Amino acid sequence: MNNWSAVAFNTAPDSENRIHGDDLAKEYGFEGGLVPGVTISAYLVHPLIDLWGQDWLERGFANCRITSPLYDNENFSVESNFLEEFKANTTLTRGNGVISANAEVNIPQDLPISPVLRGDKLVGKNYKAPKATREVWNSLKSNGCFAFNFSWSDEDPLIYLRSENLLPKLLQPKDGGFSNLCFLLGCSNWILAGNAYMNPWVHLQTISQNYKAVPLGTSLIAEMEINNIYEKKGHEFIDVFVNLFDEKDESCVMSINLIAIYKLRGST
Repeated sequence: MNNWSAVAFNTAPDSENRIHGDDLAKEYGFEGGLVPGVTISAYLVHPLIDLWGQDWLERGFANCRITSPLYDNENFSVESNFLEEFKANTTLTRGNGVISANAEVNIPQDLPISPVLRGDKLVGKNYKAPKATREVWNSLKSNGCFAFNFSWSDEDPLIYLRSENLLPKLLQPKDGGFSNLCFLLGCSNWILAGNAYMNPWVHLQTISQNYKAVPLGTSLIAEMEINNIYEKKGHEFIDVFVNLFDEKDESCVMSINLIAIYKLRGST
């Protein structure tokens, strides 16, 4: 086992999804704005990227589940329990002893066949997404979703700790500059919210497979399809598949299965 500790950083306090802001989050009974699930997921794999390096960026798998909120400026630790040389379970524990998230992380010997770009229609510049409802999701499931462009740029790179110097060296923009899991999984959040407006909503789980490291200056195409829409304990859930492609050569860099609550119990 090994442990890594850090201080949580809310990477989206001013997000359109106001669950990351203090005011709305407290209305739903939380202590404050939630640290995004994609940021927590980056914490879960951080110590393994430090250990496995670029191999994980090019081939790594992660199944990250968020089970309890994490808040800005909270101390936390990530414990890695190694099952094999390139296979581990990680657990993120808040400073108060509550487990916030866990993950299964590995580098598979044999990569799955990588997804192929479908050529979904790119979203228009002035497109305004409809409010997320079961009817809207069903329509997107039947008729297809819009694709989006996202860029991993050194102009304003999304990092999951307060200083880039705290990142593994190959993720630091001044060094290797490869994209981190917070940004890549963030693309799945952004395409989801870009196809149907949700506020507030909560990211719960991602199952992701890397196919290629993403260096600075890479422009990505994200494509999404709806897998399932369902209700449980009063919450409304959405389950989608998102694939990210390098726009330059159309090769897949990551596949993502994202599960989220798009309508919280009691919201209108």
